[in-house]
Order: sequence, then C-alpha cells, then structure tokens
Amino acid sequence: MSNGLLRRVDAVQVPVPSLDEGIRFYVDELGHRVMWRNDAVGQAGLGLPDGDSELVLTERLSYEPNWLVDDVRTAVATFTAAGGTVLSPPEDIPVGRVAVVQDPFGNALVLVDLSKGLYTADSAPPSA
Repeated sequence: MSNGLLRRVDAVQVPVPSLDEGIRFYVDELGHRVMWRNDAVGQAGLGLPDGDSELVLTERLSYEPNWLVDDVRTAVATFTAAGGTVLSPPEDIPVGRVAVVQDPFGNALVLVDLSKGLYTADSAPPSA
C-alpha cells in the first residue's frame, strides 16, 4: 500500500430538492454534462471538465466526498486496524460497494469501489 489507501475523490455529493431542479441549475445554468441518472436512488452524476471525479446530485444524502478504493471490504479492514471506526458497514450498490468510516479525528469518509462497473450514459435524460 505504498501508494495509499485512498485512490482519488470519486465524487462529491451535493444535496438538491429534486434531480430536475439540480439539473436545471448545474447543467442548464452552469454548463455541466449529465453522465448518468438513477431516479431509483435519487442521484444524477455530472461530469467535471478536469479529471474523472463526478459531481453527484442527490435527493437523499448529505454533502460529502466519496473516496475511490480498490476494494471496500479490504479498505474498511485497513482503516479500522489503523484506528478508525465503521459508521456504516460495507453494502452493495449498483456500481460496487460502499461503506462509511470515521477517522480518529471525527471525519467521516465514504469509501466506494466500482467493482460492478460504472453507471452508463444510457440512463441519462435526453438533452433539452
């Protein structure tokens, strides 16, 4: 693990009252591109111009960064062995697994692996 446990910021979740309202602001007004949309989980992923990280509009979750890891279960084990705690154990999501851990300083980190792939653009709404 000489390169570190956290690979990169996968996404930053931004709460919005509805996906349509969030898309009107972040896409129509600010110029971001919808990469995927999943109404079942109340989220839409928007592309950022520099890099692979996404801005994820969410109807149900709080404002927080999501950290990409190779494997959530291994990352949680490493994190807790180092002195962190588990706030939400690993669970399956459509694109892989997610867990929430807390460092010894009280900071929550969302850990995500993309072991099942990525959301695809075919779930994005048609362009207006």
